[in-house]
Amino acid sequence: MERLVPDGLWELFQRVVPAAPVRPQGGGRRRYGDREVLAAIMFVAASGCTWRQTPETFGPSWSTVYRRFTEWSRARVWAKLHRLVLDELGRRGELDWSRCAIDSVNMRALKRGELTGPNPVDRGKKGSKIHLVTERTGLPLSVGISAANTHDSMGLEPLIRGIPPIRSRRGPRRRRPSKLHADKGYDYDHLRIWLRSRRIAPRIARKGVEPSTRLGRHRWTVERTVSWLGGFRRLHGRYERKAEHFLAFTGIAVAVICYRRLAE
Repeated sequence: MERLVPDGLWELFQRVVPAAPVRPQGGGRRRYGDREVLAAIMFVAASGCTWRQTPETFGPSWSTVYRRFTEWSRARVWAKLHRLVLDELGRRGELDWSRCAIDSVNMRALKRGELTGPNPVDRGKKGSKIHLVTERTGLPLSVGISAANTHDSMGLEPLIRGIPPIRSRRGPRRRRPSKLHADKGYDYDHLRIWLRSRRIAPRIARKGVEPSTRLGRHRWTVERTVSWLGGFRRLHGRYERKAEHFLAFTGIAVAVICYRRLAE
């Protein structure tokens, strides 16, 4: 359990998890500890197993783990945990705001559900897409999901707006990178105008003018982060019918990726 939920991560999680409900009449079954349930959820995210395959060694039954996962997802616990980890990284000066990069990754939807659509790179089969923005070293600052047939450019503004105000080692909280690097999928004048209006310098490859590889020396970090997401087998495909559950597993992945840097 300590391998899946280290002490440092558990201390941060305790600050964002909602309090357990209290039965006024008393009685009822014993409620399993949050740490045991969190370890089981982390196991599902890392191994990609189904809820029913959750090992009994964790203690709670698979139905208890799934019910708690649903409860925490509705409370946006994973997004809060991600933001809290980012705050700790910012306080230590571990975030580099000089350059950020944006990208997306498609994956097949193995079940029908919300925010799925024909995947243009998978022969039109149903799929979903993860959008993310990373700071210069590849730590994810903002993530989102959409149907696979959503154009990359439509995710830029929501992702930038979704960057939370993060603590700094000195001075006020920050949520605006100095530059944003993107490939040709984001080559639209209205996006450049919008970024400049927010005092963010756009570094977007132009179609027919310059190759995307020219910006590769700065964009490789976000591509590496996409490969880090692949370390969470639950994200190898979309197994969840509900979009909020798919987003929850994405939130777990980015929170753990950021925590690994914090624990170094």
